Amino acid sequence: MHIPDGYLSPVTCAVGFAAVAPAWAVASHKIRDVVKTRNVPTLAVFAALSFVIMMFNIPIPDGTTAHAVGGVVVAVVLGPWAAVISVSVALLFQALLFGDGGVLSYGVNCLNMAVLMPFVGYGVYRAIAGRAPLTSRRRVVAAGIGGYAGINAAALATAIELGIQPDLFTASDGSPLYAPYSMSKTIPAMMLAHLTIAGLAELILTGAIVAYLQRADVTRLVPGHPGVPITADGAAPATHRRLTPGKVALGVGAALVVLTPIGLLAPGGAFGEDAPADLDLKKLGLKAVPSGLDKYNGMWSHTLLGDYGFNSGDHANLAYILSAVVGIAVVTACVFVVGKLAQWAWGARPGNGDTNGTDDTGVRQGSRASS
Repeated sequence: MHIPDGYLSPVTCAVGFAAVAPAWAVASHKIRDVVKTRNVPTLAVFAALSFVIMMFNIPIPDGTTAHAVGGVVVAVVLGPWAAVISVSVALLFQALLFGDGGVLSYGVNCLNMAVLMPFVGYGVYRAIAGRAPLTSRRRVVAAGIGGYAGINAAALATAIELGIQPDLFTASDGSPLYAPYSMSKTIPAMMLAHLTIAGLAELILTGAIVAYLQRADVTRLVPGHPGVPITADGAAPATHRRLTPGKVALGVGAALVVLTPIGLLAPGGAFGEDAPADLDLKKLGLKAVPSGLDKYNGMWSHTLLGDYGFNSGDHANLAYILSAVVGIAVVTACVFVVGKLAQWAWGARPGNGDTNGTDDTGVRQGSRASS
């Protein structure tokens, strides 16, 4: 789903930046509601989680691959505007450091995965969850379905953006200048991958994290659900945790880093992300690589570990793990620093000015809200 440079015309890329810029502006303002609470570290962890999740390439039956994103779970826990920031940061460093997704197409990729996906998923989650208490199993189901809906909305948008290119931008001989796939190709290819494997992965990921937080520390869900009772009867929730969410996050993050090379076992690449030299021109009915695609693809040549690998191509597993470590460190640090700067800029302190009125545990607010 990471559209590389060259597959979209410069005009389409400009429209993408223009469309996503207002969302970034609003999100940068709305994030103050997150940084006024203890949730800056949580936001940083979710941004890192989104980054590493997107490194897992899952084989699809048609020979391509796809991946989960993790955008909807951020929206469910911290709100959709926090998801805009965290996923945008993850996508930025994927493009700049690893060449995963283009620099020119960054705005479009953010529009799809950092804006459309979280808001669609969050809307579905809210519609299904209703006013159910935070500890209700209904919220787990709602979160999972929201994740499934969100990633498929982003996939459909990607398919349309790629599929309109041959109709809108052609050379004098009628050949495509950028993405060579028609809508009849892009929509089935993208939706097959995401309605099946990637959508299921997103559903499980989103539901599982919400279910874990319900049992381990349901107060983590309070800031994103103002006025929603924690329990049906207003009583303090039972706790079932032996490890704090922070320690679990570190453990899961370490496991994900070690397991990221599993993505290398996938037989093919993601649809619409081929390098120009890898295009099957005969199958596409082309005599040459589209000139615009060839011109702009790979225009960003300052990647640290291009395609999550060393330039020599050696030690692929080690390079993939190193990419995960570097990416997690950079994304986490960036989001954490941004959050702390926002706290300083707005004079916020953890626990002060919390719009939800929670105490250190958040239990008191949940109890009052239910009364």
